[in-house]
Amino acid sequence: MALLKLAPTCKDYLWGGHRLVENYHKDYDGDVLAETWELSCYPDSPSTIVNGEYAGKTLAEYLEICGEKVLGTNCSRFKEFPVLIKFIDAKGDLSIQVHPSDDYAYQNEGQPGKTEMWYVVEAEEGASLYYGFEHEISKEEFRQRIEDNTLTEVLHSAPVKKGDVFFIASGTLHAIGKGILIAEIQQNSNVTYRIFDYGRKDKNGQLRELHVDKALDVTELAPVRKRPSDAPHIASCPYFTVDKLYLDGNNFDTLSGTIGTDSFAHILFLDGEGEISCGEERLTFVKGDSFFLPAGSGAWTLHGCCEALMTTERND
Repeated sequence: MALLKLAPTCKDYLWGGHRLVENYHKDYDGDVLAETWELSCYPDSPSTIVNGEYAGKTLAEYLEICGEKVLGTNCSRFKEFPVLIKFIDAKGDLSIQVHPSDDYAYQNEGQPGKTEMWYVVEAEEGASLYYGFEHEISKEEFRQRIEDNTLTEVLHSAPVKKGDVFFIASGTLHAIGKGILIAEIQQNSNVTYRIFDYGRKDKNGQLRELHVDKALDVTELAPVRKRPSDAPHIASCPYFTVDKLYLDGNNFDTLSGTIGTDSFAHILFLDGEGEISCGEERLTFVKGDSFFLPAGSGAWTLHGCCEALMTTERND
């Protein structure tokens, strides 16, 4: 089977909105939908196959049945499924946070670190996010500013618009601001060190936990260093490669490619509608849909009007 449509696990974090239900066709009954984990083998938050012979099985169960060959030879270097892909709808500001490197995370958390990228799908006028520091600071100043609630004074606030891309290497302090909806491609990890959370309380009325000491261990206390261009990709690193797919539905309404034995592909539709085919299988797609194409699936075609992100694994 060469074309698996996925349903996500849904998260109701307190800062979330409802756009993923209203505009992205997510099947969810709650009042707040902050994140959908679209491609996930994370133990308690899997994506689930909804079509074909594997319908009802989680992606992890499918991989157990079919074996590593469906991931591709480029994935042989990973200890576990390499990526986690989400939609994130920030009605409110997310906490200021940082993620550790692989070495630190395996030693202290028993799972990988977290490097990620964001593609801005929607942004309200005036929206911004925190991305590193305006200038280098010391650990002593970092701790003091956390304690006296002045940390934001030394953070870099980046204005955002639809189509912007941010690469967040492990160790980069960051926070998504309110009014932003993003697609996030990241390592398969859920390790987050929360640094500042605006004094918010959880569902039980308790202040949400901060992780200041671990954040002090891993945070790069300086402006984000400019990376070399990843062109023609919008992002590429040892953990994932991401390409943008676009069809205008008029002069350019068909796009084709091939899934070789080196890597699976995941396609996340950010907008539009049409048909996706691979091998003998054909399915319709709409804005918000998520598809997994196993390694070795062969030729694929998109027809219609769309904006989408394709994630694969490169040979490192």
